[in-house]
Amino acid sequence: MTDIADRLEELRAAGLYRRLRLVSGPQGPRVLLDGREVLLLCSNNYLGLADHPGVRRSAAEAAMRWGTGAGASRLICGNMTLHRRLEERLADFHGTDSALLFGSGYLANMGTIAALTRAGEVVFSDEYNHASIIDGCRLSRAETFVYHHRDTDHLAWGLRRAEGRGSLIATDGLFSMDGDVAPIAELVGLARRYDCRLLVDEAHAIGAIGPAGRGSVAEAGLEEEVDVIVGTLGKALGSYGAYVGASREITELLVNAARPFIFSTALPPSNVAAAMAALKLIVARPERADRLRRNADLLRRELAAAGMDPSGSRTHIVPLVVGDADSAVALCERALERGVFAQAIRPPTVPDGTSRLRLTVMATHREAELRHAANMIGTAARDLGLATEAAEWDWEEPVSRPESALDRAPAKAPPPPAEGAPSLASQMPPGPLSIDLDEAA
Repeated sequence: MTDIADRLEELRAAGLYRRLRLVSGPQGPRVLLDGREVLLLCSNNYLGLADHPGVRRSAAEAAMRWGTGAGASRLICGNMTLHRRLEERLADFHGTDSALLFGSGYLANMGTIAALTRAGEVVFSDEYNHASIIDGCRLSRAETFVYHHRDTDHLAWGLRRAEGRGSLIATDGLFSMDGDVAPIAELVGLARRYDCRLLVDEAHAIGAIGPAGRGSVAEAGLEEEVDVIVGTLGKALGSYGAYVGASREITELLVNAARPFIFSTALPPSNVAAAMAALKLIVARPERADRLRRNADLLRRELAAAGMDPSGSRTHIVPLVVGDADSAVALCERALERGVFAQAIRPPTVPDGTSRLRLTVMATHREAELRHAANMIGTAARDLGLATEAAEWDWEEPVSRPESALDRAPAKAPPPPAEGAPSLASQMPPGPLSIDLDEAA
């Protein structure tokens, strides 16, 4: 049996040891971190709704009216009117027949993928998918084919090799560490050609991209063509929990077969009410998403002027790839000394050699704050020899959406496997606004 202390020392030696930092107070552009005020540039509270007075008020009113917990799983006695009402609104938001709430995005992906696939079938997963999709593939009894990131040529090759056993294509809509968007139109075409279902995880896209903040699928105009949309309540919606939007047949199957749904206590009323209020705000106030996009564009310009290369994405997630884990941690700590908190991201969250600062802007950041943050990060990077004195990246006006994988020169197709080679499976990479509570009663 491996000694725990030895394992911890291995993590420290590899630059992969992690520790918890303590945030005091509400999530906003500035927070108290370990007792010191810092500018926050790594939160998923993209629209600033976690601290919105109307969202907070709705959560408080729901807790006072319906209590602090649901008491049981949905299939026992935890199925409350609020749950059903939020599901109806989420289905309407995405244009799906129905929606089903889960305890978290992790549970939603694991339960849905495992429920939709069977032994002998194949699930196809983008190599940069979130860990919850990866673990959902592992927990399913299906074979898994991991295709190169956003590479629809490689995916098509895998689908052909599956010879009709393909069951599900799973992808992030907006990739959480790189900030790029999946080629939804091409994925839909391949799913239809090879008779597969398509699951798109919109966790980081909801509220941020697409018409009315409905995500990457809506941005592509293909809401009626995607079989399963997974969304979260815990990022732009400022609450906690997740959901699956799909046909009534699929959600009925999930109620009966998705173990994380069956065996988990239902979401607390306060979380549900907060998400309902936030969803209402997203629809009523699309200018929040516009402000988010402008802030992201501003941050990229200022980072480039400070000698950094922020060219990896055109969304509110701005990766600054520095390479090895130690350099990423050093840059994080040096920026933190200057009052800017941008968390270092290391393997296994990202591939070896691509450790980075994952910067995320919020709609509630002020322009002066973002200019100051870029200057401080650039100064810290120059001190460490990780940035140039002048920007070498030429800024271009932002485009409405990232390029598709098919807009680039296609990657070289993988050669057919040699005789006796392993099977198709590949190794997984390691103003006050509140809801009308009477309306939901």
